[in-house]
Amino acid sequence: MTLQQLEYLIALDDYRHFVKAAESCFVTQPTLTMQLKKLEDEIGLQLFDRQKKPLRPTEAGEKIISKVRQILLEVGDLKAFVSHETEDFDGEFTLAVIPTLAPYLLPLFLPSFIREFPTTKLVIEEMHTAQILEALQKGSLDMGLLVTPLEERHIREIPLFHESFYLYLPKDHILQKEEKINSKSLDSEDMLFLEEGHCFREQALYICSHRGKKKIPAFEYRSGSIETLKSLVRENLGYTLVPELSVLKDRKDEHVKEFMEPVPIREVSLAVHKNFSKEALIEAIRHSILKNLPKGFDKVQTFTRVKWR
Repeated sequence: MTLQQLEYLIALDDYRHFVKAAESCFVTQPTLTMQLKKLEDEIGLQLFDRQKKPLRPTEAGEKIISKVRQILLEVGDLKAFVSHETEDFDGEFTLAVIPTLAPYLLPLFLPSFIREFPTTKLVIEEMHTAQILEALQKGSLDMGLLVTPLEERHIREIPLFHESFYLYLPKDHILQKEEKINSKSLDSEDMLFLEEGHCFREQALYICSHRGKKKIPAFEYRSGSIETLKSLVRENLGYTLVPELSVLKDRKDEHVKEFMEPVPIREVSLAVHKNFSKEALIEAIRHSILKNLPKGFDKVQTFTRVKWR
């Protein structure tokens, strides 16, 4: 039994004529007749007396048609409810942001979002990527801002923009003489990294190589802050990679060096569970982020809204 068969049944009761009922449903008369016969076979009852002119429901058919009309009204109400749920985003929603994005991206778009959508409250928390994925899977989190691709079956990724990496190095470092940095010239032994658990650490390790003899570090510092690493660099304790958003105001700073082509980048995306249906909220956050990004960022302009009905 399908909703389509029930709709055919009601159309036939309204028009009491197979051809007219089929035309109202935009199907052929044989299609409507076949589907009605399948419905009668499934429930084991004849619903229309085909000998009568005009066509009339049987006694059992009248009772079933009355029930079906109620069912279709409820289905219509459900569709309207689902439509409202996907478009309405008043209320409270949870958003997690990875630590290497939060201090730089949130101040750019959050004030604008709050002004534009005062009835939407975002409860924001800094979390590592693994924590975000686990929370999305459990349903304890609505959305996450992180670096993709994730390649997780239950996660939907909405790419927002691509962010370049920069090298942050001491003033008197030998690489200062280079106009632009070749990433292949970097040695991970001289690099200051974030502590384990940060996806940015893994990205930095991927960009750098292991060259020469392994050195014994003079110290070990487990940091979760890019700003702390920058402070250590300024004290001539090594160099580090930084995301573009973290050096927006000091690109001309002598500590900041661009990479030569191909420039290493990371893709920043909004991630939700595949069952998350607040399409209007997703689009609102996406639009707010993109319109408040500084000029020059490679923004992902295409966006496909998922149809939930």
